[in-house]
Formats: sequence, C-alpha cells, structure tokens
Amino acid sequence: MTRQETIDKAVAYFIDGYACSQSVVLAFAEQVNLDPTIAKRISSTFGGGMGRLRQKCGALTGSFMILGLKEGYDSPSDMDGKMSVYKKVRDLDKQVEKEFGTTNCNELLIKYSVPEHVKERSHHKDICVKIVADTAGKLYDMINANE
Repeated sequence: MTRQETIDKAVAYFIDGYACSQSVVLAFAEQVNLDPTIAKRISSTFGGGMGRLRQKCGALTGSFMILGLKEGYDSPSDMDGKMSVYKKVRDLDKQVEKEFGTTNCNELLIKYSVPEHVKERSHHKDICVKIVADTAGKLYDMINANE
C-alpha cells in the first residue's frame, strides 16, 4: 500500500466515525498483520485523548501502537530494541508537535476549533482529520524508511 493510500484509508475511517486512534491503527493493520476486529477494539479506548481525558492525541497513541507492533521488542533484556522503539516514539511525537504546536488533545481542539462547530459539538472534525492524515503520513515514512 502506498503512502497516500494509507493516509486516505486513515481519513476514511475517521470520517466513517472511528476514533482518531482507531483510524490510524486500522489504516496500518494489514501492514502489521493485525486482525481488523482486534485493531478496532484494542485502539478504541485511546480516542479523545485517552478515553476522552483529552490528554495525548489519539492519532499519536494509535501510531505508537503500530510502532510497537512493527518495531517493538519482545524480551525485557532487549535494551537496544527498547531504546530504538522509544526513540521512534519520541521522534514521531516531536514531529507532530512541531507541525501542530502541541500533542495534547484538548489544546489541539481549543487551538484549531471553529466556534460554531464547538456549539454543534463537531469541533473535533476541524483539526482531527488533519492530524490523522499528517500523523499517518509521518508514521508511514518512519516504518518504511528502510524498505
């Protein structure tokens, strides 16, 4: 699957009503051999900044799950593997923060929302679709850099 196809898939899932975390995980599920039903369920609690706590952006937490599946470590003694995947998490987080100014769900919603949409309770659509697309693209680049 190409970069653009992956981005389009993530955006389509989001538009269909999946949480930002689910949208990213589902877009990459096939690439990491993850069953779609498991992908939906395991990432379902990460939407809304971790169960609507409005903390870490769900597009990022979904991306972190994919990084773990693609490049994570199995043994607690694998310090090289641990440090490698942790570095990728930090790098992706920094890229998204540089692009949007924060990776906090609540801050993103406040910063990028259109007032009329807040009243309609659809304000998450103003920025989340952009972050889902951008983060999916960055994640695609990261996990396909050596292929």
